[in-house]
Amino acid sequence: MRLNRRVAYAQPPAPAPGDSAVGDAADARLDDYRELTDVALRTRYEPPHGLFIAEGEVVLRRALRAGYRPRSILVDTKRYGQVADLAATLDSPVYTAGQDVLEAVTGFHVHRGVLASFHRRPLPPAEQVLAGARRVLILEDVNNHTNVGAVFRGAAGLGLDAVLLSPSCADPLYRRSVRVSMGEVFAVPYARLTPWPTGLAAVRAAGFTVLALTPAPDAVRLQDLTEGQRRRPALLFGAEGPGLSGAALSASDVRVRIPMRGGVDSLNVAASAAVACWELCRTD
Repeated sequence: MRLNRRVAYAQPPAPAPGDSAVGDAADARLDDYRELTDVALRTRYEPPHGLFIAEGEVVLRRALRAGYRPRSILVDTKRYGQVADLAATLDSPVYTAGQDVLEAVTGFHVHRGVLASFHRRPLPPAEQVLAGARRVLILEDVNNHTNVGAVFRGAAGLGLDAVLLSPSCADPLYRRSVRVSMGEVFAVPYARLTPWPTGLAAVRAAGFTVLALTPAPDAVRLQDLTEGQRRRPALLFGAEGPGLSGAALSASDVRVRIPMRGGVDSLNVAASAAVACWELCRTD
């Protein structure tokens, strides 16, 4: 049975240092982890309260490596050994609980056995992110958390330096995005680009060529981009289905397509991003 603890979200508690076993799903120390499958609730709660949830030991350690500060860690009692070294060095509390408590609190079977609540950091301005980049990826209205996480993982693995997001894009630090990215959202600098889409002018002013990905048959084939267009690319992608808005297409420098076969008109946005990133980074 899932607990309805929404009233507790008004003022999240500040956990006290120290390790602790928790046997009651109603324990207020676990309020950061409640109803993790409720996307609307978590979206309303996490960013305003300055936290995000990391799931799994690998993701937890990558968040720590990236310098994020934990609020607390919650681990299946049977898997405490996976984080025992962290418990000895971190100031934040490490709570242990059985799977029945974990499932009652979170709303799902925590099969990875490890969760952590982290403090968010203020996002840098887009200009700062652009200043340290040579190749960037831009997302417009991509509100699917799985796609956002997959895009970040591809960007990190294929050589992109930064990601810019339109104001309505999904939160890269939402649990599903973080999990799908395998923690690579922590490795790639990102910022919100505002105003949208006129903010694309700032990308161009920073020396980038804005390449808008579209299935339009009259767009330039990805492999036919000139050396100049490849030099400092800003790859622009839209959401599944609608693709890029007309305003974003108009604000771009070049419309680009990935040639398709077999009557397929396009790829998933994360797959398209991976293909484009590989093509523009393959000579490094």
